[in-house]
Formats: sequence, C-alpha cells, structure tokens
Amino acid sequence: MTEILKTIELIEDKRQEKKVRHKLLDIVVIVLFAKLANADDWEEVEIFAKSNEEFLKNYIELGNGIPSHDTMQRVMGSIAPEYMQNVYKKWNELANSNEGETLKKIICIDGKTMRGNKSKERKANHIVSAWCDMDGFCLGQKKVEEKSNEITAIPQLLDTIQVKGCVITVDAMGTQTEIVEKIKQERADYTLAVKENQKNLYREISEYFEDGELLQEIKDNGGYKMTVEKAHSQMEKREYYQCSKIGWMQEKSRWKGIKSIGMICKTTEQSGKQVTERRYYISSLPLDVELFARTVRGHWSVEIMHWHLDVTFKEDSNTTLDKTAAQNLNIINKWCLSILKLFDVGKKMSLRKKRYCISMNARKYLEQILSL
Repeated sequence: MTEILKTIELIEDKRQEKKVRHKLLDIVVIVLFAKLANADDWEEVEIFAKSNEEFLKNYIELGNGIPSHDTMQRVMGSIAPEYMQNVYKKWNELANSNEGETLKKIICIDGKTMRGNKSKERKANHIVSAWCDMDGFCLGQKKVEEKSNEITAIPQLLDTIQVKGCVITVDAMGTQTEIVEKIKQERADYTLAVKENQKNLYREISEYFEDGELLQEIKDNGGYKMTVEKAHSQMEKREYYQCSKIGWMQEKSRWKGIKSIGMICKTTEQSGKQVTERRYYISSLPLDVELFARTVRGHWSVEIMHWHLDVTFKEDSNTTLDKTAAQNLNIINKWCLSILKLFDVGKKMSLRKKRYCISMNARKYLEQILSL
C-alpha cells in the first residue's frame, strides 16, 4: 500500500496551493476505499468516510477532516485521467508479476457508454477499454464522444499500451483494415469478429462454412473443438472451426497478416427447440484451434467487465456530469473490480456481495485487501 500511496502523491494537483484544504491523496484514497465498501454515489462516499474517519487516519492525514462530497467530486474532476490510469497500472504491476507465464495474453477491446453521464447539452462519455482477463486488469482506456468513434479511438488506444506478443480481440465494428495494420505494426496478433459491416468478407467466410464437406475436412485437419456446458439452466454446445487454407479468399490481400478464418457454432435448446447461432472471425493466428477458441471466449471477459460496471457498481445510475470526474470514477471502478477479483472473503460469493461484506466491517476487510 505504501508504494501505491507514493504513486498517488505523484498525481499533478492543479489547484491553487493556498486554497487547498484537503490533500489530493486523501480524496483519491477515500474514493477508492468507499467504492470497495459499496458506496455508489458521492454522498455515499462522504458517509463512508465520516463513518470510518479514525480508520482512514491510519493511511491519510485528513488535516481538515472529511471533505464534502461536492469537494471530492470537484477534485476528482481536476485530475487528468492519464495520471489515474498510471496509478491503477502501478498497482497491477505490484499485484500481478506473472513470473513464468506461458499462456499467450489476450487483450480484449470494447466500448461502453456511461449513460448516467448524459445531459441535455452533452452526450454521455463513451469509454473504449483494453481489458486483459488473465490479469483481471484494464491496461488503458480512451474517451470518445459516441460509439461510432471507436474506430478512430482503437489505434490511439493501442499507442498507449504494450501489446507486443499478445492477441487483440475486437468486435465487428473494429474489424477495419486500418486497425489490423496498426495491430501488426505493434507486433501483435488478432482475432476479429466479422459481420455484415464488411459485406464481401462476411459473404466469403459465411458461404465457406456452409459447405458440410469443408467442415469435415477442417475436423480431419485438427481445426475443430467442441465444448458442452450448462449455462442459464440450459445446455449449450459450442463448436469451434478454424481453417488456415485461405488462399482462395479474394479479400485476403486487404487484411494484413491474416492466416486463418474461424467460426463458432453455438447450439442451445430453448422451449423445446434447438437454436443455432453462428459467428465468424478472421485471425492472424496459424492453425491452433485451442488458442483460437480461447481468444473467442476471452473476448467475452470485457463484456463481463462492462456488466459488472453496470450491475455491481451501478455505473449507469451515477449522474456525475463532469466528464473528467466521471472518467476517473470509471477507472477507480475498474481498479476495485480488479481488487475484488483477487480478494478472498473466506467463501465463494459474487463481487456485489463482497462489496456488501466490506461495507459491514470496513476496517477488517480493507486491512486484508491492503495486505494483498
């Protein structure tokens, strides 16, 4: 924790020194601890701090007592999000050394709109995040004005993070030749979803996987994997197909580094009827159906992270209108999510219930977290 406090102290404080009553370090620590302890809005953050003032003084000065919720929100709006992301990154480096790691890392890129941040005059923040499920950590993020701007934001995001040797996954909106060029330029691999926004590519791949004989050939060549599992009270069968014989593709020359195409065929039984859904992919990975399947399943981790922001941290209900404060709160929510994934309360429970447990005995559980 000492290292993190030192890192937070390096955040540039843009306030006029003579007018500062509450240290920036104090405010960031209060917000982080409060969010772990089930506080969802600024008033709840203040209530948490006042209820745990003596405990907080073990780590921060609080020379002028507990700042008001308005002060905390205003100060969080003065911090450049890049500084906050760097503090989060420093914590991850300390918590996840991953020595001896052999699995190829998967970095999943996707965007989420902070709906509570919308006003009559301004659109809500749309945050494009790069999430590594192996570490349970957000490597970086980029704020854009709306979802359609993800295409330009992704290359900019890739400039800010280390992706060499990793596999990048992006949903169909990000399947663009410029993004593929950028990924390969950064010496990374990719598995990208293909939908009808790339009509010719989608047509070629979908028609190929409609041929039963070709599917059997893929199986014979080791490009097939099947899983069966129970989810949402129903059985789900997933069949993964990967093919590296793609010399026939007219679209091949447009996609730098492409080495294979793939399909996942998911079959579920709903109301006594079987429902089959097919999704298609392009990839710079050579034939390795286990790795291909892991990249496809791995992308869901960023969607799960966004689900937690909405459900566990109630982000869409938070009406912080200051764009910068809202973005910093988003980073702290992700930081808390990473911490909660590592934190063991003694028995298996949801992240939402972990937050509730911490709120019931903040001193006990936060001290345990600080020792992680």
